[in-house]
Amino acid sequence: MCVPTRSCLVGNDTIYVSLLTTRNKVQEMPLLDHFHPPLYPQRTWEGLHNSWASSLAAALNASLPERYFAEFEVHWGSGIEIDVATFEDESLSRIVRDDTGGGTATLVAPTAKIWRPPQAEMSIPFVFPDHIEVLVYNPARSARPVAAIELVSPSNKDRPETREAFVTKCAAYLQRRMGVVILDVVTDRQANLHNELVDLLHAPDTCRIAANLYSVSYRPVKTKEVERIDIWPSALEVGKPMPVVPLALDNSLFVPVDLEATYKEACARIRLPV
Repeated sequence: MCVPTRSCLVGNDTIYVSLLTTRNKVQEMPLLDHFHPPLYPQRTWEGLHNSWASSLAAALNASLPERYFAEFEVHWGSGIEIDVATFEDESLSRIVRDDTGGGTATLVAPTAKIWRPPQAEMSIPFVFPDHIEVLVYNPARSARPVAAIELVSPSNKDRPETREAFVTKCAAYLQRRMGVVILDVVTDRQANLHNELVDLLHAPDTCRIAANLYSVSYRPVKTKEVERIDIWPSALEVGKPMPVVPLALDNSLFVPVDLEATYKEACARIRLPV
């Protein structure tokens, strides 16, 4: 069920409204296009996404309630691959240095044996998508994250299988009652991952959005009386400033995420025009 934003701002949730409307007065920083000239290809979108994820985590750590903390993780699905056999051999080997002053070193064969299973009987195709996310933890509850900000990459949008992998991960977070924000500023792919998530959840078409660039916040709510996901969509546009959006930590606790301020800091850190 899609619940309009205004119907969600009740009870303790009104605390969030006051935070949302009290942004510090800072110079506006419009959203740039990081996927077309003049910025691209001289400046890569990967640099911006890395820097923005770091800025978002730092801003959250400055405003999260006590006990909570945020960390960012970046994993490129088709990025660095390690030759496991070589890595294991090197890690189990040790270097014995000559103490006689000769300056030589001897590579000693590993004493431990590496066990390997027989060759797999079968394999299936699988997609390892990009993960660019900021995760919020509350150690008092568990070692698992309680909220996530997902920065969309071009590869998350370019094929049906990578789109499915992305929205399946977001749905799994929501099923674990995590607050989620999807942040999509990718201008060279037209797929809308929020709408694909709506389809995956079998939500009504009224929950779909028309914007190609957007931020959408999700809050899963589960009580004795109701089970639902509340949604806060915000359309984004190149050349325009970005809003403050809510990140849900539980049913009634939110933290504001200032997209514009963190974006400006991220651009400044990698010497993009601000």
